[in-house]
Amino acid sequence: MSFIAGYKEYQNIVENWLDSVIINHSSFRTSIHEAMEYSLMAGGKRIRPILSIAVNDMLKGDRSSVTPYAIAIELIHTYSLIHDDLPCMDNDDLRRGKPTNHKVFGEAMAVLAGDGLLNLAYEIMLADAVKDKNNRLQKSETARLIAEAAGISGMIAGQVMDMEAENRDISYEELCIMHKKKTGALIRAAVLAPAVLLDAKEEIRTNLEVYADNIGLAFQIKDDILDNEGSREIVGKSVGSDEKNNKATFVSKLGIEKAKELLKSSVEKAVEALKTIENNDFLIKMAVFIAQRNK
Repeated sequence: MSFIAGYKEYQNIVENWLDSVIINHSSFRTSIHEAMEYSLMAGGKRIRPILSIAVNDMLKGDRSSVTPYAIAIELIHTYSLIHDDLPCMDNDDLRRGKPTNHKVFGEAMAVLAGDGLLNLAYEIMLADAVKDKNNRLQKSETARLIAEAAGISGMIAGQVMDMEAENRDISYEELCIMHKKKTGALIRAAVLAPAVLLDAKEEIRTNLEVYADNIGLAFQIKDDILDNEGSREIVGKSVGSDEKNNKATFVSKLGIEKAKELLKSSVEKAVEALKTIENNDFLIKMAVFIAQRNK
């Protein structure tokens, strides 16, 4: 099977999971469910849950075990996009080729939709951990890992650093730390979650950490390049917004050519990290895909 065919198969699995998640967790529909579903089902690459399923498959785990955590990660990611797009944050009006949540439902409902997705993510993970007496420890630790990645020492910390870096000349080291938290933390959690669930050996976890950190870096560098070179129609969101908001990026800090060199190096390190793990083909190709995507 080609990488693209495998990716689409994983993507379809994720879409089917997500399609019913909000309906299954509400006794009746209200406007908040509509707002949550609008952003959750607006498409997207689904890279984070796909990474979780692919790592689970590589380690020969049961997909039903990883499902709640892969879903939770995508819910958290979607909440972060809704809030990032708000006028008080990045003030963007296009996401995944559609008007952003607050443009359709208003700012107050967008805030609540993000809150709803975040809390639903925790509800799903904790419900799964509580009911499984045999694997409660691993599942609780996986939920903690994901919560930490999304919280004040992970994604939120990165967003705060990003806001405070506007109109300020931050160092390259600060830029790397910022994006390791803002972008990389949730990608890292997606990669490591199956290893924690399956109680994988320390060597495998270490290699997965290296892989995750480097594809997280590659993902952010590619985003910065697309913001510089991409088109709004293809990328599916506003481009040039980083420059407009005076935000530091890998392109503004290194220049476009050196940013591309760092992107290539990050992918090479990610690939190298998986070479000692069997059944690694899809994840190796995923690292390349992250660097070559056009949106």
